[in-house]
Amino acid sequence: MTINSTFKTLAIIALLSGVSSHASADSNNQSEGKAPKAASSEVSHKFWNSFFDLTSLKTSFIDTTPEDKNDAIPVGKLGVDGGDKDMIVKLANEMAEGKFGDFDSLLIAHRDKLVFESYFRRGRIDLPHPQSSATKAYTSMAIGRAIQMGYLSMADLNKPVISFLKDLDPTKLVEGTENITLHKAMTMTSGLKISDESKKEYETSPDLLKGQGLVQAFLTNTAPITKASQTHDYKPYDPQIVMQVLDAVVPGSAENFIKTELLDKIGIENYGWRKDASGLPRGPSGSSMTSRNMLKWGMLTKNKGKWNGTQLVGEDFIAKATGKIIEINEDDIFFTTENITKPGYGYYWWQADIKIGDKSYFTTSAQGGGGQYIILIDELDLIIVTTAHARNIRPLKVTANEILQAFTQ
Repeated sequence: MTINSTFKTLAIIALLSGVSSHASADSNNQSEGKAPKAASSEVSHKFWNSFFDLTSLKTSFIDTTPEDKNDAIPVGKLGVDGGDKDMIVKLANEMAEGKFGDFDSLLIAHRDKLVFESYFRRGRIDLPHPQSSATKAYTSMAIGRAIQMGYLSMADLNKPVISFLKDLDPTKLVEGTENITLHKAMTMTSGLKISDESKKEYETSPDLLKGQGLVQAFLTNTAPITKASQTHDYKPYDPQIVMQVLDAVVPGSAENFIKTELLDKIGIENYGWRKDASGLPRGPSGSSMTSRNMLKWGMLTKNKGKWNGTQLVGEDFIAKATGKIIEINEDDIFFTTENITKPGYGYYWWQADIKIGDKSYFTTSAQGGGGQYIILIDELDLIIVTTAHARNIRPLKVTANEILQAFTQ
């Protein structure tokens, strides 16, 4: 997208006042100086199949003094509460031009305050954005919440998943499935190997996949589980199994537990979460969150599981989930560069070191294909949220090359 002369003028205003005006596909729903909202015809576009039908914003929105929405997110001013205002606004303008791909939003929180908020293309402040695999991180936090409430324990992470799933027929389980622990499933190291032929076969009987039938299908059709097979393999089966364990141990259902014990607690009402063949919320992907609500997930994690003084998720679980459990070869992962190194994986959270100058910073991040990222850099007291809709988006690279310098000078 090429910036027109009108937007160039607005960008200059943004540098001076912190806000650029905008317009959307339905300008009647917009207010001057306000972040773009979804038009009435757009409110249902919260999943990928309809999200691509959204019309791009006519003019991007850039705000260095985010509005206090009374949504439990403290706000500040970029440049006053930290960060180089000119550098970040320049970056946002380049994002609007498409220099870094099809970004839809960029939010930055520094020292516990939202200091920068911007929306491009399909970004709307009130429209939940498809999250893809960032959903896995939310699934992880749900397990952490169950542990905090006593429905599971940290010791239970090392128990076989089949010990929690009482509706399975053990006579049909493949050899070695008893070695799939909750820990293994949450690090994507279950060892499940299901052929395309087997998958097609059990998918022809959807009624048999309801409830724990889906896990039964996985554990009946996999190749034998061995120590050699239990290596990091980024397949959807593991988070689906973890969601089944959550559903089995909490009162009511996993869906209701996630809503009442996490989403409601941190004030997330505007969201979507699709279900898989079992009828449970999808563990690997399928949720939709607004950018501000993504920031709330980041705030909860950065604050070691506390929200407004209440410990929703235990500190020990947060440390485990966001720490590097699995070391990943740099040549085997897409986001490494010469200054993004030492990739790793925790409980559905990614890790990497980002180098700027002679200094390296440890990062942990929730990552969703297409550019849905929540990046935490504790040493700099930074949370960076991005949404986008293209496979070539590289938020960690943008963070390393463009954002960190604004907060390390």
